[in-house]
Amino acid sequence: MATATCVLSSIKCSTNNHPRSVKVGDLKTALSSIVMPSLQRLEKSTLKTEVGEAIKNGSLAMLNTLVDSIFQFVDQPMLSSQKNFAPVEEIGELVKIDYCQGEIPEDFPEGVYIRNGSNPLFGGLKSTISVFGKTDNVWVEGEGMLHVLHFTKDTDRIWSFYYKNRYVETDTYKMESKRKKPAFIPVAEGDAPATLAGSFFNAMRFGQANKIYSNTNVFEHGGKHYSIAENYMPQEINLISLETYGNWNPSGVWSRPFTSHPKKAPETGELVVVGIDTTEPHCVVGVISADGKELVHKLDLQLDHCSLFHDIGVTKKYTILIDFMLTMRPERVMKGGQLFKYEREKDARIAVIPRYGEVDSIMWFHIQPCVTYHLINCFEDGDEVVVRGCTANTTIIPGPVWGEDKLEWFSRGFNFKNVASASNNDNDHKTTGDGMLFTSVREWRLNLKTLEVMEKDVTGTEYSMDFPIINEHFTGLEHKYGYTQVIDSLASSNSGKSKYGGLAKLYFEETDSEGNVKMEYHWLPKNNFCTGSTFVAKTKAVEEDDGWVVTFAHDEDSDTSYVLVVDANNFGNEPIAIINLPQRVPYGHHGSFFLST
Repeated sequence: MATATCVLSSIKCSTNNHPRSVKVGDLKTALSSIVMPSLQRLEKSTLKTEVGEAIKNGSLAMLNTLVDSIFQFVDQPMLSSQKNFAPVEEIGELVKIDYCQGEIPEDFPEGVYIRNGSNPLFGGLKSTISVFGKTDNVWVEGEGMLHVLHFTKDTDRIWSFYYKNRYVETDTYKMESKRKKPAFIPVAEGDAPATLAGSFFNAMRFGQANKIYSNTNVFEHGGKHYSIAENYMPQEINLISLETYGNWNPSGVWSRPFTSHPKKAPETGELVVVGIDTTEPHCVVGVISADGKELVHKLDLQLDHCSLFHDIGVTKKYTILIDFMLTMRPERVMKGGQLFKYEREKDARIAVIPRYGEVDSIMWFHIQPCVTYHLINCFEDGDEVVVRGCTANTTIIPGPVWGEDKLEWFSRGFNFKNVASASNNDNDHKTTGDGMLFTSVREWRLNLKTLEVMEKDVTGTEYSMDFPIINEHFTGLEHKYGYTQVIDSLASSNSGKSKYGGLAKLYFEETDSEGNVKMEYHWLPKNNFCTGSTFVAKTKAVEEDDGWVVTFAHDEDSDTSYVLVVDANNFGNEPIAIINLPQRVPYGHHGSFFLST
């Protein structure tokens, strides 16, 4: 604790004598020489031992009091158009839903529809103000909250629906909840001395520099269910009670984050994951046994940088990663920049990795610059591997450069060129240009023999779409269909937040008059927006698209939320069912459907 004592003494002296006259340059130099080595020691667990010793000596109480006196937490402003991004409280026990408009068919499977999303503690995202400067949460942060709708039949085969929501109770959620006030200093962006100091104090008090969010996705493996965001390992959850059991570390030897979208390999049922770290090794791919009990393969890609891999692809034989150079470099923070940066000038490339291969077996394919958070699917086709994903020209994570007007930046990004009004109840979904956040579907064909790449956008520039899904029985296999959420350009631009006003069905084996894949749309009513869509296959499906797309949705005029069920074979028609929910469900991230056991 010697270095910590030195820092605390100097800060205490500065704050007592000159509360707002600390020399930023001196602080930045001092913190840079202390914070980064301390955080590196934290990664090796030595700092955690120091924290334990500090607790025994009563130093933690002093540290908490000091930090509370230095850092002032303030709420980030929220527009009226952003109302449904605000957090909600836990509803308690399962609530039976009495009203369903329409009818759920007999061959819809019994199961659980669950969606994850950000639900910040203490009323919303925070900023801090201190002698070091200002720090901010970015829009993807906030504790994870699970929203679940149970589809069940009684003894008379009559459908019943039950709703519940609950926080994912991560280790850091428990720490902060116990204090009953904000404690973790946001460090994703801000003035360099403030983010460095915030990281240091978070590590000294809580054993890590940032929160565990677990707010992005829910997946199943080996009969167990997990909540996940890619800044930590998954948390096992109970689908009925939504209780959080604890962190999942396969074989006890993984000890790094998971991607938010691990994939099950076709035929073997093994789970393929990737984990990143700002310290070496920067990127590790793992293969977990089908029963979830053993890490059967682990590969260090030996990258010289840390890139974000939000998603991963699989085929029968290969693992697929797109390195589009959204990098995390702590040294940028030391110089006053952001941790995340899209390095568009660097080569984007796709890695095709034999499932149990070593680093010298990786085939790298150079591709055009793009930002690809979400893959639709990957599969083998003769000598080629086909990769399909949603691409944009720039990154929405973390957003604008520190100091820029966030609302103006996002509004400009969503204000696609020459926006024209579509005819669907006056919702402005239609676009004829590609603003910086315009997202389309791209297909890459990677020739394993010649290492040549053929790539093209297949959905044109009429609508921006993301959050893709497929029938999961076709993961890693050739498929005919995909589904996406379609962004509402005007609503997103006005609010500075992504709002999805419709759904799209993509027919990959059919084309329109312009050579794009055939698409069919399901539009929500005006000022209604969806989130967390997923595909539910029929119990005895014959065709790939035998099933339904299910999504949470919100009516901003009435401020009510509901679940929408759309027949995938009659996609443009009215929904077959609308299930009203007992409370508002904020817009969130990804959804899944799990069969009842």
